[in-house]
Amino acid sequence: MEQNSSPEPPSAPETRKPGKPFLRVVTASLVGTTIEWYDFFLYGAAAALVFNHVFFPESDPLVGTMLAFTTYAVGFVARPLGGLVFGHFGDRVGRKQLLIISLLMMGGATFAIGLLPTYAAIGVAAPLLLTLLRVVQGFALGGEWGGAVLLVAEHGQPRHRGFWASWPQAGAPGGNLLATAVLAVLAVVMSDAVFLDWGWRIPFLLSGVLVLLGLWIRLAVSESPVFREAHERAAASSGPERAPILGVLRDHWREALVAMGVRMAENVSYYVVTAFILVYATQQVNMPNGQVLNAVLIASAVHLVTIPAWGALSDRFGRRPVTAIGAVGVAVWAFAFFPLIDLGSFWSVTLAATVGLVMHGAMYGPQAAFFSELFSTRVRYSGASVGYQLASIVAGGLAPLIATALLMRFGTSLPISLYVAAMGAITLLAVALSRETRGRDLREVPVSERRG
Repeated sequence: MEQNSSPEPPSAPETRKPGKPFLRVVTASLVGTTIEWYDFFLYGAAAALVFNHVFFPESDPLVGTMLAFTTYAVGFVARPLGGLVFGHFGDRVGRKQLLIISLLMMGGATFAIGLLPTYAAIGVAAPLLLTLLRVVQGFALGGEWGGAVLLVAEHGQPRHRGFWASWPQAGAPGGNLLATAVLAVLAVVMSDAVFLDWGWRIPFLLSGVLVLLGLWIRLAVSESPVFREAHERAAASSGPERAPILGVLRDHWREALVAMGVRMAENVSYYVVTAFILVYATQQVNMPNGQVLNAVLIASAVHLVTIPAWGALSDRFGRRPVTAIGAVGVAVWAFAFFPLIDLGSFWSVTLAATVGLVMHGAMYGPQAAFFSELFSTRVRYSGASVGYQLASIVAGGLAPLIATALLMRFGTSLPISLYVAAMGAITLLAVALSRETRGRDLREVPVSERRG
């Protein structure tokens, strides 16, 4: 059985600019991931600002926030299952079909959240239904990421893979930017009372329109040529991998562990900067919701621009050194992040969030190419998705909850900074144990051809 460490032949030199079909693939992946992350992050912002009042109204403010973030974390628990199921079928039947299904699932769940009755209307059934829809969101997003980045990575060529594959990654800040922008506009045009009453539903219902747009774009792209080639070769021999996840556990378990470790600092820092900041700045520093949302809005815009830049740098200097820069950066910045927020100034909060997300981008930009290059074609969707999503449970999914618990227990932000720094150390260790993958050809070549 083929091992991932086997050398692969160099790809043909890149002598032409990307054509319209490839740019269409990049656009479809970017738009689709932006919409799905909009849905996912909208829930995180609502958990910090609204759900503690609407679905857990009988709790103490911080306890209510923790309960809301618990339902938020449930979505992360569902993501590895989604990655496993979508990865299985994505490695067997193709990337494109699974991306369409994930988009429909995510959009449907988000739209349904906008129609949910509140606790005051139906009691405990309201948070239970909210949790169920969050599970569907997590399941869909678990399958989305792997397919979106692989569709771009496998269409492109190695020389600029880090840059082009980073564009689906930019869908994360793009979705956060869109979600935060909608919430910021609503904060301006309506009072807090109106927003808590019914205004919070608007951005969730808007998801229905966005999904139709994303579906129209995704239907126009072609299947990955790398997958088609591998699928045809497998069909002519023993057939596709019966259980791709078993192939990951058998041949690529080290790569899966590396992917999980690389994600720790990236995932934790992101949700501390974009989700927990809303709790800390509004409840501890007593800043208005609108100011904090606008600060995150500006930071997300900068983040969106810098992710492809970091991806391009990884094409020049390698995935490992750029990722290491980000891990060190977020670990150090964690100790300046909260003191800047404590100043209570809009611009100090904006600076704290912006630098944090720029450092995060150094890990997130190269990640799509890095993880794609770790696995062979027959198990790439499963391997990249499971490695990526398993870390989400213990990293991003629990980060706001752990940060809130640390704040309640110690009454100071220092333990939270130490928590982020510890995650930075784990990511650095994973980078040190990994091998450089820049420039790898993603085509799966039979062992007999390599020996010939």
